[in-house]
Amino acid sequence: MAPPDVRALIFDVFGTVVDWRGSIIAQCAAFGSARGIERDWDAFADAWRGKYQPFMNKVRTGELPWTNLDALHRMSLEEVLTEYGIEGLSEDEKREVNFFWHNLRPWADSVPGLYRLKQRYIIATMSNGNIALMTNMAKNGGLPWDAILGAEVAHHYKPDPESYLTTVELLGLRPEQVMMTAAHQGDLLSAQKVGLKSGFVPRPMEHGPDRTPDPTPDPSFDIVATDFTDLARQMGV
Repeated sequence: MAPPDVRALIFDVFGTVVDWRGSIIAQCAAFGSARGIERDWDAFADAWRGKYQPFMNKVRTGELPWTNLDALHRMSLEEVLTEYGIEGLSEDEKREVNFFWHNLRPWADSVPGLYRLKQRYIIATMSNGNIALMTNMAKNGGLPWDAILGAEVAHHYKPDPESYLTTVELLGLRPEQVMMTAAHQGDLLSAQKVGLKSGFVPRPMEHGPDRTPDPTPDPSFDIVATDFTDLARQMGV
């Protein structure tokens, strides 16, 4: 049953709404093929994503001033290119590769599930991605957000409490009227700490077929759904 009083669902995006890994691998492989660059693009994508949290931590700890995710991705790209021995790319080519994050493809159930949820609820991003990144991804992937919110608006990366609470405030709602929706249990547990409801939608293929998915759902979650269509059904849409 849908938790009472919920008026909005806010969503983690990378991994929950879109297949970041498959999308980055495909785009990097096409880029490399066009230039005669052969690498293990699966490993390249994993290595690039592996720098996501460490670079955000530089902002959280004050080592870097507020820096949006596009800029952090660009910094980490330099490291990954060096690690994989990819040399000689122009600045335009590096910008092109960095822009791959703007073109991540949704999971098959994401768009139809979001359209169903949108009939009754406000649906918005609650992502560490910056607004330009989220806007382009929505345009490219057909994601029907009512609002694009998250870390850049709050100038705090998840799981900082300010990231969740700024989104709630900007929607004009109370925490208990908002459900954080994610495939990552830590994200949901952090949102719960500041009063939000929680919807868990596991994505067992987020890290590929050889990685163990998120374990058994925490019993505190308000909703556990198999995909966004099931989430919509459980939310009464």
